[in-house]
Amino acid sequence: MRIQVKRTGGFTGIPRNAEVDTAGRSDAQDWQALAERALAEGRDTPPVGVPDGFSYQVTVGDRTIYCADPRLSEAERTLITRVLKEGA
Repeated sequence: MRIQVKRTGGFTGIPRNAEVDTAGRSDAQDWQALAERALAEGRDTPPVGVPDGFSYQVTVGDRTIYCADPRLSEAERTLITRVLKEGA
């Protein structure tokens, strides 16, 4: 499963993209469970964010959700943080 995160906004406005492919990873099931929770809580359209806050586009397979600070669910925040940290 391929998980992509695109982050935009923030104080400097510099976008950041990262991607994790879970195929062949020993923790693939953990990633899948987290992604499914995040997808269930996400929106199909970009929400209105706050000034200088980050907005996110999260794509898992062929499904894309949108979310923004400060209204991230726990699953969304965890998934986004992990992908931005571990992804290329």
